[in-house]
Amino acid sequence: MQQRKMDRISELTRIARERDLTAEEQAERQALREEYIREFRSNMKQILDNTTVERPDGTVEPLRGIKH
Repeated sequence: MQQRKMDRISELTRIARERDLTAEEQAERQALREEYIREFRSNMKQILDNTTVERPDGTVEPLRGIKH
């Protein structure tokens, strides 16, 4: 996610602490949050897909059994 979008999420959160957000601001914040979560999950899935486990006997195998 671009830094400016993350900054906007933070800005909207600060505004929400001071006053009620308008309907447009609420929709924008929700859309930005959903985009952030989608990208986070995608990145985490890539990390888990590329993670291996080294057993005490020295064998290395991919991490399995994780539901995506």
